[in-house]
This record gives sequence, C-alpha cells and structure tokens, in this order.
Amino acid sequence: MQTLVGNAETRTRTPSVVSHTWAELPDGSVADAGMGFLVSTPEFCFLQLASRLSLAHLMQVGFELCGTYALAEDGPAKQRKEPLTSVGELKSFIESAPNAYGRAKALRAVRYLMDGSASPMETVLAMLLCLPYKLGGYAIPRPALNYRVDVPPSMRKLADRSFCVCDLCWPAAKLSVEYDSKRYHTDPERQDSDARRRNMLIALGYTVVTASWNQVTDGGAFNRLAQQVAKQTGKRLRYVDPAFTRKHIALRDELLESLHRSAEDGL
Repeated sequence: MQTLVGNAETRTRTPSVVSHTWAELPDGSVADAGMGFLVSTPEFCFLQLASRLSLAHLMQVGFELCGTYALAEDGPAKQRKEPLTSVGELKSFIESAPNAYGRAKALRAVRYLMDGSASPMETVLAMLLCLPYKLGGYAIPRPALNYRVDVPPSMRKLADRSFCVCDLCWPAAKLSVEYDSKRYHTDPERQDSDARRRNMLIALGYTVVTASWNQVTDGGAFNRLAQQVAKQTGKRLRYVDPAFTRKHIALRDELLESLHRSAEDGL
C-alpha cells in the first residue's frame, strides 16, 4: 500500500506500507472512501504518475482514465459504463497545481489525449496514427473515438439497428477504422454483428478500414494502413526516415509491452 503524508517526519515505511510526501494538495485531489480513509482522485493519480512513467505510458493511462475500459492484471480489460474523468478535467486539475512535481510532463501528455476510447488497442491505434512525428506517430488528424453514426429513418428498413458506433472515426472524411479483436474471432454472433455494422456504415457512404493485430505489429503493414488513413483524411505525410521509423517502432514496442505486462489477452 502507498500513502501520502504532509511532511518527511510523518513518513512510514514497512513491508506493506510506503509513504510519500506531498505538502500541498490541489483542490479535488482526494475523495472520501469512508471509514476515515481518503483516496486519490483519477486526476491526482494521473499527476502523481507523471513523475514515474514515460510520456508514452502516461498517455496510455490518460486514455484509459478518459475511456470506458480498465486494464486488469489477470485477464482482458474490463468495460466501464462511464469514464473516470475527461481530458478537460485532467487539464484543469493539472493547471491548478502550479508547483506540483511532474506537472510539465502531465500537461504535455494531456495535449495528446482523446476522450472515449473503449479498448487498449483503440488507444494504441489512436496514438500510433495521431501522435506527432517526433513522438513516433504519423501526425494524422485526430479521430472521434467510438463515434455514433445514426441511421436515417429512410434506411431503417434496411438496417437491424438505429445507429452504428465507429472505433476511430473521421466524420468529415466519412472514414471509420475498426480494430478486429482476436477475442471475437471464435464468436459467430459477434462476428455477424460486426459484419452487419460495417455493411451498414458502407451503405451510409463510409469507408471502413479494418486493422488487425498483425497489421499493428508489422511495420510495413502498419505503414500501409497509415498511408491509407492519411489519404482518406487529406493528410500529406512528411516524416523523414530512418529517424521516424526508429521512433515509431520504439513507440509501438513500448505501448504493446505495457499491455503484455497487464496480461491483456483480448488483443
């Protein structure tokens, strides 16, 4: 267990408890857990992690906090009904702590976060496609994550649903990138639903691009995917090799390694 105390004199270190000092807590740092205990809010957790994690891993945590999934140590990610926080709330909290250790890195990470990721691999895709070249991404304009596309009444007879949800969506370009999770390859009902959803999006005029685990982990395949997304969104890629490819591979490996450590088996 890790605890926070106000000064070094009150720190405790035992085999089960490690204390850290934090002299002045920003407003909204803790929540009442009952029975006399206070716990860090999601925003304060993010700020504390800024001094311990790399920038890329910190961004992964930010996507998770602002998304509808939670990584688990003993299996696939769990789904949440609502995000724990939002990009706007994280930014406001960090800005309210001018003297906090790790503040600069936390603010830098928040610049690249997006609300609404529903899975660890959606987060990886968004980061690999959209982070700037200097961080290893393809600098493609940001999508809307889990974007709702309504089916117009005139087409309801052709559909089995009133709306479709896109994993990564660029509405202006009518482009949807869908991650094909291996968790569902042996689930015929889920496969059928996904196929009907994608067919409906195509009928609505969307280009649907499917990304697989092999495409994400293969440098050449992912480059072709990024080129396709860039073309559809009107982005002209201007990265310079070999420096960019080295950064991209390092980013990809770091993001995927963190998922392996969480025992994520739903890739």
